Amino acid sequence: MKTLPHYLNGEFSAGNSQRTSPVYNPATDEQSAQVALATADETREAVRIAEEALPPGLKPSPLKRARILFKFKALVEEHTDELARLISSEHGKVFSDAKGEVTRGLEVVEFACGIPHLQRVNTP
Repeated sequence: MKTLPHYLNGEFSAGNSQRTSPVYNPATDEQSAQVALATADETREAVRIAEEALPPGLKPSPLKRARILFKFKALVEEHTDELARLISSEHGKVFSDAKGEVTRGLEVVEFACGIPHLQRVNTP
């Protein structure tokens, strides 16, 4: 049975708890994998690492954020079919519906990419 590990600080880890939880394909109700559960200490460590990833006071400008979102948009477009397959297996949707979900998500990203322009328009 495939075990989904933790992903922490750019690395995969099985964790220390030895506890897992089943992951089911909702379309078939069959167990498709299991996920490693974290200990309380591992969870605290994950929060600490996440907090350190963006130091306080370091707030990217709206333009920088939009550029990051444009890169994200390109990656989603490049991997649309793969993402749709994941949505299908994790949420029980047929592939065409899952692909539509990815497209609707891209519409949200496209809107967010335009926010810096909207901010300038509303600035006196």
